[in-house]
Amino acid sequence: MNDIPTDTRTVVVEREIAHRPEKIWRALTQPHLIQEWLMKNDFSPVVGHRFKLRGDWGGVLDCEVLIVDPNTTLSYTWNFTHDDPAFDLQSVVTFTLEPIRIGTRLRVEQAGFRPDQKRALGGAKAGWRDFFEKLEQILPQVD
Repeated sequence: MNDIPTDTRTVVVEREIAHRPEKIWRALTQPHLIQEWLMKNDFSPVVGHRFKLRGDWGGVLDCEVLIVDPNTTLSYTWNFTHDDPAFDLQSVVTFTLEPIRIGTRLRVEQAGFRPDQKRALGGAKAGWRDFFEKLEQILPQVD
């Protein structure tokens, strides 16, 4: 088994969104909405629930819900196993929702990138920005 280094890297992406935290929370926790902006899934907002995220690129992420604090914090593992161990990723994704005057400050933090995973770190930075763009596009249709 690989030892997980303690000197891991973290990606943080923040965005101010002109919708209330309750609406964004629904988009973060309802499977049919998660599929619209992130990936196909069998998510349930229950601590300990194990689920999979399935990318259009064919990859599957193994996840487990760690924190569910409605309209405030959602956290889950984001683990990817690859044929080449250099591409394996054991990480944790945490969403934080903060009410602000115009709506919500949404922050995502993905922690756990090894120092040798610079490409994955860069990909996550770009990926979360793209995911947030898609999230903002679907929010007007969320009840």
